[in-house]
Amino acid sequence: MKIITQIRWASVILLNGPWLGASDWNQWRGAQRDGVAAGFKTPSVWAADAWSARWSVTVGEGHASPVVDGDRLFVFGRENDHELLRCLELATGKVVWEEGYPVPYDMNPAARGHGKGPKSTPAVVGGRVFALGINGHLSAWDAKSGAVLWRKNFVGEFKATSPAFGASVSPIVDGENVIVHVGGRDEGALIAFDAATGKVNWRWSGDGPAYTSPIIATIGGVRQLITQSQKRCLAVAPADGRLLWEIPFTTPYEQNVVTPVVFRDLVIFSGLRNPMFAVRVTGDAATKVWENREISQYMSSPILDGTKLYGMSDKRRGTLFTLDALSGTVLWKNDGLLGANATLTDIGPALLVLTDGGDLTVQEKAGDALKEIARYKVADAPIWASLAVAGDQLIIKGKTTVALYGFSASKE
Repeated sequence: MKIITQIRWASVILLNGPWLGASDWNQWRGAQRDGVAAGFKTPSVWAADAWSARWSVTVGEGHASPVVDGDRLFVFGRENDHELLRCLELATGKVVWEEGYPVPYDMNPAARGHGKGPKSTPAVVGGRVFALGINGHLSAWDAKSGAVLWRKNFVGEFKATSPAFGASVSPIVDGENVIVHVGGRDEGALIAFDAATGKVNWRWSGDGPAYTSPIIATIGGVRQLITQSQKRCLAVAPADGRLLWEIPFTTPYEQNVVTPVVFRDLVIFSGLRNPMFAVRVTGDAATKVWENREISQYMSSPILDGTKLYGMSDKRRGTLFTLDALSGTVLWKNDGLLGANATLTDIGPALLVLTDGGDLTVQEKAGDALKEIARYKVADAPIWASLAVAGDQLIIKGKTTVALYGFSASKE
């Protein structure tokens, strides 16, 4: 890893909360699906010798994010028109098992820059791994052996098995259910499958899927699965799929992508060429309480820290910002030019910002602002996958490779 800039922090900073075990980054954006690496230990110096690439392995194309469970790493990629799930030893990168299936895929010309996927991030829970392929194949594997437990492709069930730019909804596991929005444009269903057998336990068929990955939160004492569909923002009861509330929401070319964020009784949404906005959820209603037209997000999902919301707007070719989550007021934003996309990870005193240009920047929280204190070049090709965290190590998926970077004590 080549360092571009470096800066010294006064001392090693230990964050509050329990140590982050490797199993805590087992799904989209981590255990809580919020991009927060609780317990991450930062180095005293962000310098060249604070980082080292422990290993790098070729795993195929796609920008599904890697996930970690114990001493195992799972990566979902594409090689020679096959989608492959690989299980690797976290410490060495050695392949433990791999399993795949043929996936011919005709790519939308507008998405050629993103490749043929897969785009959906797997979830590994309870000794099983679940992943959604680019054209809608949903698979469950035994995490230890790689045995296929069940697989579905939805051909004939819907007019299309994926949205126009390919399926990218990341499965979410809730108890005995794995919940995924399947289908394609104008026809799909949010379905809870039995994690062990694939049996359908419930479905909500009110809209086609978007590209958003859902979250689960409790608001006003009501537990709810919150997501964006093709034309809506909505919540259903994760126990039975009953619709709790919905509001209309559309973006150009029906590209609802951004993962929702919950702040107290507010749910914060955004989308391409739309203002960021928050709704207050009370019972079966969601009422808009603020919107901010200075900020619009396309694919980059925001991070909540206390009352502050950090993110990257797609305006001015990529602008980092800080918002007050209660009012939507812009507290700070930079001059832009960050790139077409960035994924954010909260490590306590700073954010790690991984850009599609192949740069990993360390953005220190400085009052309301973010201050870049280090920048590393981690790839020469565009990166679209979010990084994964295992203790004080980072796993970064490039165009065709996955690599593990470890921190070490910096020389004074």
